[in-house]
Amino acid sequence: MKMIDLGSQRGPLQIMDTATAVECGREVRFRRTFRSLVECMVPCCGFQPSDESVSGGGDGSEGWSSSSSKVTGTFFGYRKGRVSFCLQDDTRGSPLFLLEFAVPTAYLAREMQHGLLRIALVVDQSQSQSQSCSLFDVPVWSMYCNGRKVGFAIRRKIMTVSDLAVLKFMQSVSVGAGVLPLSPNSLHDGDLMYLRASFQRVIGSPHSESFHIINPVGSSGQELSIFLLRS
Repeated sequence: MKMIDLGSQRGPLQIMDTATAVECGREVRFRRTFRSLVECMVPCCGFQPSDESVSGGGDGSEGWSSSSSKVTGTFFGYRKGRVSFCLQDDTRGSPLFLLEFAVPTAYLAREMQHGLLRIALVVDQSQSQSQSCSLFDVPVWSMYCNGRKVGFAIRRKIMTVSDLAVLKFMQSVSVGAGVLPLSPNSLHDGDLMYLRASFQRVIGSPHSESFHIINPVGSSGQELSIFLLRS
């Protein structure tokens, strides 16, 4: 299994050297809103963990206090297939959250090579099935990558056979990136790629959470954040 020691990295992660272009529409209004939200929530992505809690406000949730904790996040997918994202408290336990992104793995890897990746998953609060449920139970999200709309992300309630195989194989991996020696579904899928890291989970309100990669000490590394927003 090819692995990259993130502790020795001095710059953006280099996962692959090919890319697949994705046509994205310009979302001017969303970019402005998203930029403001990012600046308010967490201006720096690759920060070190903190146990401090900050009183919330400004989102209509009176009495709510933001909190933070650490989780393990894993991106995985075949080079020419769609990428999945999984959050776990324990790498040997069941996922807290499992999503399939509409974008190809190659596209996401290309974005990561620039050293800055911000993924926003947005759902309209007016949708009846998403008004009161946990953010982790929202079935479908609109997905934005670095301010560009790139389709949708779908929550998977049940892991596939492939998901189970990947997560079982990676139980002992805490941090790393590379290629897993698992057989592809077809000859056209390419290698099965992954990135696993610790993320700081910040719960801003019942309608907003974010996850920010924790870079190893001494590494400038990758700036990577994922935002869940119920607007």
